[in-house]
Amino acid sequence: MAKTLDKVDVVTVGVGWTGGIIAAECAKAGMKVRGLERGQNRGTEDYSLVHDEYRYAIRYELMQDLSKETITFRNNMKQRALPMRQLGSFLLGEGLGGAGTHWNGMTYRFFPYDFQIKTETEKKYGKNKVSSDYLIQDWGITYDELEPYYDRFEKTMGLSGEDTNPFWGKRSSDFPTPPMKKTPLLKKFETATKDLGYHPYMVPSANLSEPYENPDGSQINACQYCGFCERFGCEYGAKASPEVTVIPAAKKTGNYDIIFNANVVEILTKGNKTTGVRYIDTQTGEEVIQPADVVVLTSYMMNNAKLLMVSNIGDQYDPETGKGTLGRNYCYQIEPGATGFFDEQMNTFMGAGALGMTIDDFNADNFDHSDLDFIHGASISFVQSGSRPIGTNPVPSDVPLWGAEFKKASIENFTRTLDVFGQGASIPHKHNYLSLDPTYKDKYGVPLLRMTYNFTEQDRNLHKFITKKTVEVMEKMGAKKTEGGGPLAEYDIVPYQSTHNTGGTSMGNDPNTSVVNTYLQHWDVENLFVVGAGNFNHNSGYNPTATVGALAYRTAEGIQKYRKKGGSLV
Repeated sequence: MAKTLDKVDVVTVGVGWTGGIIAAECAKAGMKVRGLERGQNRGTEDYSLVHDEYRYAIRYELMQDLSKETITFRNNMKQRALPMRQLGSFLLGEGLGGAGTHWNGMTYRFFPYDFQIKTETEKKYGKNKVSSDYLIQDWGITYDELEPYYDRFEKTMGLSGEDTNPFWGKRSSDFPTPPMKKTPLLKKFETATKDLGYHPYMVPSANLSEPYENPDGSQINACQYCGFCERFGCEYGAKASPEVTVIPAAKKTGNYDIIFNANVVEILTKGNKTTGVRYIDTQTGEEVIQPADVVVLTSYMMNNAKLLMVSNIGDQYDPETGKGTLGRNYCYQIEPGATGFFDEQMNTFMGAGALGMTIDDFNADNFDHSDLDFIHGASISFVQSGSRPIGTNPVPSDVPLWGAEFKKASIENFTRTLDVFGQGASIPHKHNYLSLDPTYKDKYGVPLLRMTYNFTEQDRNLHKFITKKTVEVMEKMGAKKTEGGGPLAEYDIVPYQSTHNTGGTSMGNDPNTSVVNTYLQHWDVENLFVVGAGNFNHNSGYNPTATVGALAYRTAEGIQKYRKKGGSLV
């Protein structure tokens, strides 16, 4: 018999960026909010020994325990999906702060083009530019409508940057703090790209350039350029993360609490409403019911989709018929790039997660695609995030990957190697989707989420184009030897690529092509909101966090409206 807790106004499933934003905004509005987090409590006081590459970057101490829950994967529908038994292609976060704890901090707004990609592409290039196999669709919201929420998220973080990129949408205010330091290596990239006629700018960074107090009174400190950002928590409190911003803001209202070790396994419904959630206490095994007036899914996008599926909420996507929306539009990213080997020794071990420069001359629709065999594009960046000794073994392709020659070349090139990389947009394809696995279950008897995904012709063509551009930049930077990445092969879930998974719970104005409306309110269950990168209808040539945060602020506003009037918000 499951234990039933007292009812709350709002319950969030997951306590990272989205769960923290929803909690802070609803708690400040007087609602009683409870966060359910399946991981552990943690904060800056726990990161005093975080400069341990083996513990955190190799053994993944801050990440999800795949022995309890994972996903299954296959490249196509003819294959049998198998469980992902070790972290690789992407890193699923767990614990207070989620992936927002171990992120690098690169914080870009998507382009106006992204939100109206179907309309703008067809207007400029015609309806036949993109094959019908690609499920491109507008988001139901414009950049201008989302801009105030981008602004709020940036002010919450104290985002460091400069408004010098000619391709961005208009901003209502400047960045809260100045850009990070422009190191000699960044200047090398800047000079090269300017000489090529491009438009470099400093990466918008959640590693702050100076101390900052945000509108909620949270203090974020100045970055120390230690080189331990991605895969690590920040012991200085200098990386804007949920546990140093929105979660303290929620707690100080007195209207918010968190239950840890609470693994939600079902959304409970009655008619067109949810009554709460059922979770398992991972320490005792006890089943617990948490009643709530409003349920908000704020875990990682894969878990949000899975919870809807196992709770039988919404119509699951069928790639054979094209019907259904849940699990549709799963996207990822491509990362073409070039490596340069130099004669001079450089201090590459110093840096920060978002200490870098970017060009967008080949991103979005910032260049003419009339004669190209792809749409959208990629940002091209150089980031000095800090080279660490275990994970950094750069050698030219003609050097053996073992033995004395490898060791010698690895030591020689450790501080003489630079990378220029692209983050390429991902366009949804009808055969890339999420579903429930028919065979494998997690520790609690719940079916695993199954990912069916492979790179597409769109991906391969974009990858080839951007690789050439990165080689061009690296050669201009003065490398004695430049190596561009090879042709894009089949998607492989083993090597790390990017934790920028999107789609599966798409947003929009039409319930026939989206799971949630533009307030991220579920079409079928009016007091259920689903918040995360799963709402994206495609992935842009950027990191997703700023757009996730902006959508969360808009959803919090929607929840407050719903609490007053009820019913659909659109």
